[in-house]
Amino acid sequence: MARMYARRRGTSGSVRPYRKEAPEWSNTDTTEIEKIVVDLRKDGMSTSQIGLALRDRYAVPDVKLATGKRINEILRENGLESEIPEDLRNLMQKALGIRKHLAENNKDVHNKRQLQIAESKVRRLVKYYVKSGRMPEGWTYKPETAEILLTR
Repeated sequence: MARMYARRRGTSGSVRPYRKEAPEWSNTDTTEIEKIVVDLRKDGMSTSQIGLALRDRYAVPDVKLATGKRINEILRENGLESEIPEDLRNLMQKALGIRKHLAENNKDVHNKRQLQIAESKVRRLVKYYVKSGRMPEGWTYKPETAEILLTR
């Protein structure tokens, strides 16, 4: 399938092996894994960073196979879920960085286009999260308030 903002097809990536249960060499102690997830979140890690730390340091290749729950579900149960989803937060940070660059370099037409692309991705993702109920009804992305939201 072709990319939305480029005139080329994407390259295929690797696929995780299909498994129904965790491998025998992995750490499968559910309570210990949940405690580690909560501790790592309190240290300020995002969900993707938590997954990488569990894989690399604690021998947990897949949290869902080991515990039966995703990292976000564990965080939601413990009241540690972020109000802005991680993928949306990353896109907003990217758009904010491009805006700061364009404030100093206002003739950079290539990055003006990249800002349009990044902000359209943000708006599309916000529409999805509002429809799915993950974000409050009527929430919209405003570049003026994005920096305040991201510092929370």
